[in-house]
Amino acid sequence: MSLKKDKQKVLGEVFDDERVRSFLTVESHDEMDVDYIALERAYRGMKSENFSTFVKFFVEEGRNINAKNPQGKTLLQVISDHRLGRDYIKTLEAAGAKF
Repeated sequence: MSLKKDKQKVLGEVFDDERVRSFLTVESHDEMDVDYIALERAYRGMKSENFSTFVKFFVEEGRNINAKNPQGKTLLQVISDHRLGRDYIKTLEAAGAKF
């Protein structure tokens, strides 16, 4: 008996504007700032070019680019020492994020 895959492996997710905008909708289950949750989720789930588009939409909605996590840190502060964070940091700073 041979086993075969029923699905093709997805190598890259397509991030059209609709998909990028879907990251704006988040819920907080522990009273954490939803703006921080949205930013972190986008950072963790997108390539830098998609994250740049996300931040543009985020700011257009009047969301808080300097939202803080429960430890009192902004996403910019959290990722400032991430090895691959440079492009994300540039995007955040261009949108007004502060240390």
